[in-house]
Amino acid sequence: MYVLGRDTDSAGGADTAGTSDASGTSDDGRLPTVRLGSFRARDGSAGAAVGLDADGPHAGVVFGKRGTGKSYTLGVIAEGLAANRGVAPVVIDPMGVFGGLRAVGGRVVEPRVRPAAIPPDAWPDLLSLDPAGGPGSLVWRVVADAFDAAGDGGSEQATGSPSLATLRERVDAADAPAADRRAAANHLRLAASWGVFDADAPPIARVAADGNPTVLDLAGAPEPAAAAVVRAVARALYDARIDGEIDRLPWLLVDEAHAFFGGVADPALRTLLTRGRAPGVSLVCATQRPGAVPSVAVSQADLVVAHRLTAERDRDRLAEAEASYLAGDLVSRLPTGTGEALVVDDATETAHTVRIRERRTPHGGGSPRASEAAAPKPEDPR
Repeated sequence: MYVLGRDTDSAGGADTAGTSDASGTSDDGRLPTVRLGSFRARDGSAGAAVGLDADGPHAGVVFGKRGTGKSYTLGVIAEGLAANRGVAPVVIDPMGVFGGLRAVGGRVVEPRVRPAAIPPDAWPDLLSLDPAGGPGSLVWRVVADAFDAAGDGGSEQATGSPSLATLRERVDAADAPAADRRAAANHLRLAASWGVFDADAPPIARVAADGNPTVLDLAGAPEPAAAAVVRAVARALYDARIDGEIDRLPWLLVDEAHAFFGGVADPALRTLLTRGRAPGVSLVCATQRPGAVPSVAVSQADLVVAHRLTAERDRDRLAEAEASYLAGDLVSRLPTGTGEALVVDDATETAHTVRIRERRTPHGGGSPRASEAAAPKPEDPR
């Protein structure tokens, strides 16, 4: 199996010929590997098997316009990770399409995070308040004081995170104009209605404790609520590895990643992209809008998987992945068939066309069809 993301000089390197099952788990003691698919031969047939290194941390991006297979590919990676030891896949699922991972031992949860998981300076942005305005500055000050009172200045690991009700009480008691107190309290009530904040929620890092896939179901969650969860999870996994609280190497797989850059979740995602390798936290971002993700997502990625792209802005973002070791134009090599992808592998300094393997678990991202409706409409009697 040719293994992407693994140096050819390492044990079990890119040109290994060991046998493996459909998930990529080796039967001869070789390094953890995810079976991604197979090379596409010149005549269009399937060639040699292609895997993805799961032994070390990686930063990856999966690009593709709607319907070309990006979420499917993310599910293939999650399946393969589930079958390997020493790793823990955590999937951010904004569309509710990864529930099929239950078939490989996965669990689907509606995430709950402690208010202390969001730092004070991010709360005005989270609540769509101007941090320099009256209500926004009041929220910032009240949250900071409440976290300080809880100990450690507030953090996801803190044992005494204040509740949103406590924050509202502090707002009501603050020395501030009544209009500012009222606006701040109303925005905190709105945050409570999202249903993602719980002062008694267990530490987020526990989702990576046993290695089974954890799908964080954010379907239907408001954008700021989903962003709060992504920030809390990304930062918690990073801190847990830094502090030695979890032994497994977490893989955070984020679907529709463009929705989480540029907002509350952005700093935590950038931390994983730029500093995640040292503690062993991997990040894979999938998006149908590559042009909406920052350049750092491509520049820091050691693995780029590109399905079909047509928008000029999206193709320009892919072009940023071109390196001196690649000859020719990446965009011109993009595949046109569903389920096929151009893979740029920084470890081996190569680019290949790969046919993604079939999922072993149900995929919830397919498009519904009117022809598959349960019952036909009755004919008009006229």
